[in-house]
Amino acid sequence: MIASSTTAFLFPGQGSHRVGRGRALYEASPAAKEVLDRAEAALPGLLKLMWEGPEEALTLTENQQPALLAAGYAAYRAFLEAGGKPPALAAGHSLGEWTAHVAAGTLELEDALRLVRLRGRYMQEAVPVGEGAMAAVLKLPLEEIQKALEGLEGVEIANLNAPEQTVISGRRQAVEEAAERLKERRARVVFLPVSAPFHSSLMAPARKRLAEDLAQVPLRRPRFPVYSNVTARPEEDPERIRALLLEQITAPVRWVEILRDMEARGVKRFLEFGSGEVLKGLVLRTLKEAEALSVQDPDSLRKALEVERA
Repeated sequence: MIASSTTAFLFPGQGSHRVGRGRALYEASPAAKEVLDRAEAALPGLLKLMWEGPEEALTLTENQQPALLAAGYAAYRAFLEAGGKPPALAAGHSLGEWTAHVAAGTLELEDALRLVRLRGRYMQEAVPVGEGAMAAVLKLPLEEIQKALEGLEGVEIANLNAPEQTVISGRRQAVEEAAERLKERRARVVFLPVSAPFHSSLMAPARKRLAEDLAQVPLRRPRFPVYSNVTARPEEDPERIRALLLEQITAPVRWVEILRDMEARGVKRFLEFGSGEVLKGLVLRTLKEAEALSVQDPDSLRKALEVERA
């Protein structure tokens, strides 16, 4: 059963977190403080890393993933504490899908933090550093990208972020060859500063390793439906969610379809919780009629509450 509401909550993925994020909410909101103190107890040293860095340590996948999850869930709890209402629907981009499930009560915070640290570690270890690459392809529709990649092995579509923003992933040499082909079609190609080729079949060893850890953790039915990156549909069955969280590691993020499905269900406002405004930007580039706000500090929290109450 999907509640009737015009608001959906979004949680960002890797690349969004920066040193210092989350500290202002920690100091202003008892609910955010409780979440972040629990995160620190589960993964000692996490808060120091989040707030003091160094940046190069925080950007390591196994650190960035729990930091993002903790910051996103803290912002969500601060919003509820201040009188905000839970959403009808939620979604997270890549790692953010895990944060959405913590917010929905599918996973306990401590279990999720430990699992995403392992997820990050396994993803990093799946491919030797330097052998994989990811690149954003801008100003070119998906159909054109698919034509350019025909017959080229070792490169896959990883993220469908916006109508003219797609990310490719795979072996470095293949991604570089793909970039040349795409530039010939007048695309702008930007190589991403990531340490592994996420959301590609090269991540299969990580998926297999994480399956053993995730099997040990109980999952509950979410309090509100959370979209799967794999199916681009809201999912509520705990065992199906378990399987899809694993499949997500090697599958593309179908973000455009998720946003359009939410819009078709009546969602008009999107709130992004955690770090940065990447998802807010993707909403505005994908949906012409949508309103999007981010909640990451006391000021943006106040603004979101004012809009909700208007």
